[in-house]
Amino acid sequence: MKKYALALDLIDDAALIAEYEDYHKHGWPEITASIIDSGILKMEIYRVSNRLFMSMETTEKFSFSHKAQMDEKNEKVQQWEKLMWKFQQPLPFADEGVKWVLMEKIFELDCAKQIK
Repeated sequence: MKKYALALDLIDDAALIAEYEDYHKHGWPEITASIIDSGILKMEIYRVSNRLFMSMETTEKFSFSHKAQMDEKNEKVQQWEKLMWKFQQPLPFADEGVKWVLMEKIFELDCAKQIK
């Protein structure tokens, strides 16, 4: 299994943030299916202020490039992504057009590895 952490900012507006969260509480089934079909096994999104953190666990075969190719061909995913741009803003250092930025793991505590 692979694990990834990503970050993104929302537009700093309480009403927009509430609407964004509501969309995620009542997600579109086609988007959930697309996520699963890409090889993502578990996904969580956390928020503090207008900063989002996403945690993903995937199959070994998962790749962001393959997911992007799948998303390009999926009309519902394209509708979702266009809608989400109403709420999202790229991180200041993100490349042009990039929403979620991959984070680098800098620390890990694994008690199972410590007990040897």
